[in-house]
Amino acid sequence: MKFRSLAALAVVLAMTIMPELCLAASGAPPPTIINMPHIYLTLGILAVAAVLFFTEAIPLAVTAILVPCALSSFGIITVKEAWVSFGDTSILTIVGLFMLGEATFATGFAQRSAAWVISRAGASETRLLVVAIAMIGIMSAFLNNAGVTAITLPMLISIARKAHLSPSRILLPTAYAASIRCTITLVGTSPHMVANTIINKMAPGVPNFSFFEFAWYGLPFLVVCIVLYTVFSRWLIPGSRADTAEEVHEEDIPHTPKMYVAGAIFFLVIVAMATGFIPLTSAAMLGAMCCILTRCMTMDQAFKAVDWTTIYLFAGMLSMSFAMDKTGAAKVLADNIIVYVSDPMAILAITCLITSLVTNVMSNTATTAIMVPLVIPLALDLGFSPLPFVMGVCASASACFMTPIATPSNTLVLKAGNYTFFDYVKYGWFLQLVAFAMVMLIVPRVWPFILN
Repeated sequence: MKFRSLAALAVVLAMTIMPELCLAASGAPPPTIINMPHIYLTLGILAVAAVLFFTEAIPLAVTAILVPCALSSFGIITVKEAWVSFGDTSILTIVGLFMLGEATFATGFAQRSAAWVISRAGASETRLLVVAIAMIGIMSAFLNNAGVTAITLPMLISIARKAHLSPSRILLPTAYAASIRCTITLVGTSPHMVANTIINKMAPGVPNFSFFEFAWYGLPFLVVCIVLYTVFSRWLIPGSRADTAEEVHEEDIPHTPKMYVAGAIFFLVIVAMATGFIPLTSAAMLGAMCCILTRCMTMDQAFKAVDWTTIYLFAGMLSMSFAMDKTGAAKVLADNIIVYVSDPMAILAITCLITSLVTNVMSNTATTAIMVPLVIPLALDLGFSPLPFVMGVCASASACFMTPIATPSNTLVLKAGNYTFFDYVKYGWFLQLVAFAMVMLIVPRVWPFILN
């Protein structure tokens, strides 16, 4: 682990030294906007943060908070620039969505909806798997994937036992489905909003991704995965093994008016977001407040529903993207990479491969926050639209299939399915390749490289 940390630091230092040496050799003075000491410091802080994210030597949230602390303390950006991201509208949108999702769980709306869908699968293993993947994939496009996995886990185990199936046959594919769903909507996962926010800061003239724009990639990927699990289940589904899951009981979910109220509010918020009838942040917050006012959840439940680690990761790393842009560090790295690679398909492939590998051992939010500020100036310097590269990063960051720590959904099914670490590698690597292939096939066609 120490070797990897030192190697990461060495790579970053080499990347920062190279541009200066190139400028010196050519006899050309560095641009006045380039502040090399600040570039060294910014990339050094980024390297240390990346190592800490990777090793989790300290909590992720603490690492994220230390980033703006370091950037402002060294004078790279001002105190206001370092902390203004914590009031960003995207942060408030995520907070509102966490609260709104909690209302659907607290009233039983999400559980009852999931139970109704899963119960229609019957005793057929293939049908149960397809129904569960589709249902979890769609639910997770609008709700927290860990929450969806958590509420459906007891139901899936119970139904599998009734059908005389080993839970290991269905739990891992459904956990993967929760990751696949991330690529369907703007609110499917926080990295999507991270990406939009960074685009606003680093390329203000470039349009943001719309609510359902991610579905151009996400829906085909979900459909392909359903087909693969139907046709090639022998190779993609873990074999039956001892049922070690804890005894579960299907909860008697109360049938109350609040359940319908929460469901109606949730539906209206999604419609408002998708149509743009109400601004994204206002819709999320209005929905959360309506759920509190109608007593679908208490204030305590609303506050506890917020995943503060995600919030801190989001806000803290936005300050890094601002520093990368302000100091010229992102441009220096981009200029250096262009010397060796300038073909857009090659850059997209390399970017996606790196992101796919990193996201399996590091938070997808942190991965996105590190990679997006690098690809935007790289694309702009080459005269390309940054959108295909950013979309590639977002899609690859959600391809969390090869480790149990890649995403909370993978971790939740580890014990219940009696899986080993190697199971995730064995049954996840093919999906990883499928995700990469679909990015390379779909992204350049939907989001062209050429700037309009």
